[in-house]
Amino acid sequence: MSRIDRLALQTRLAWHDLADDERGDVPGWVLITLMTAGLVVGIWLLAGPALEGLFTQAIARVTGGLG
Repeated sequence: MSRIDRLALQTRLAWHDLADDERGDVPGWVLITLMTAGLVVGIWLLAGPALEGLFTQAIARVTGGLG
């Protein structure tokens, strides 16, 4: 086996190892994304009414102060 053939083989094996490592991470990223979305929805449900009240109050103060 020539030196170039060995280098090509090593490169292919290294690429294959990298590809295998990356594929194993996909379910982890999907889980993290879904958990983050769940947390955002949960916080929004809990804090939504309070944030709406703050926003309404702030708008009322701004519009009341102009007129």
